[in-house]
Amino acid sequence: MSSWEYLFQPAILFFLLGALAVLVKSDLEIPDSVLKVLSLYLLFSLGFKGGTELQKTALSAEIVIPLAVATAASFVIPLLVYPVVRLRFSRADAAAVAATYGSVSAVTFMTAASYLEARGTSFGGYMVAALALMESPAILVGLLLARRKDAKDPSENPSWASVVHECLANKSVLVLLGSLVVGIVTPESGIKSLAPFVSGLFPGMLCFFLLDLGIVAARRVGDLKAGGFFPLALGLGFPIVAGAVAIAVAKILGLREGDAVLFAILCASGSYIAVPAAFRAALPAANPSVYVGLALGVTFPFNLLVGIPLAYSIIHALWA
Repeated sequence: MSSWEYLFQPAILFFLLGALAVLVKSDLEIPDSVLKVLSLYLLFSLGFKGGTELQKTALSAEIVIPLAVATAASFVIPLLVYPVVRLRFSRADAAAVAATYGSVSAVTFMTAASYLEARGTSFGGYMVAALALMESPAILVGLLLARRKDAKDPSENPSWASVVHECLANKSVLVLLGSLVVGIVTPESGIKSLAPFVSGLFPGMLCFFLLDLGIVAARRVGDLKAGGFFPLALGLGFPIVAGAVAIAVAKILGLREGDAVLFAILCASGSYIAVPAAFRAALPAANPSVYVGLALGVTFPFNLLVGIPLAYSIIHALWA
């Protein structure tokens, strides 16, 4: 499958259909209750499949080291992004953007996994564990950056216990980690019985979810106009730089081709589910239109349309 063929895959076309619906001012809307079910299903399916793969994999340095590096990346990336964003945004907004790019996009990961499967490129189930591990550390770092000496309003300075709880009890993180554990302990008979639900429905559910994301992304782009060229440069530049560094790290670690692609995509993506859910309560001073607009309106479409096939092409050439 070439990069052009990738653009004509159903998941991508449904994302573009959602964006088109906004451009033509359609009344197309997916109910919130349906979206919650779709989101939980995708996370459950992804976690469960990753757990079943981990079941077959012996714990070794080849797995532990990449997981440790992925977790470390989620701590380090916000620290590197924050001073750049702080040049143009308030402390709260800069901290939220830093957390957004330090955390990850599960849907981008799912789309990349589907892309690899379509090309017959295998990847390890432990990469789902990497996805789960990279969700929360960046949130903690982002809140730490925001709390530095200038939160005069006590309502904007929650206790660390509440911050940690918000990260770990977040529904996205909890479902993903929980499903991963369930997949690890489920016997073969249980795995087979769930296969039609976990794998058979996944492509269609992903298409439906991306249809809504196309709608939301098209609406969010307008939120960034006030920032001028800087937000656009950040939203497009971050995945390129982060992805390039991640590819170099993956090469040093000796990751397999498919694992390297997923690691690069994780590092190059930005969270628009876990971070907003945590920051709305923990840091109300941060403007969602900035950090959600960047992740969902700029970086997500770029990764979906360009980043995934580009990362695969580069890694395929280097690994070959």
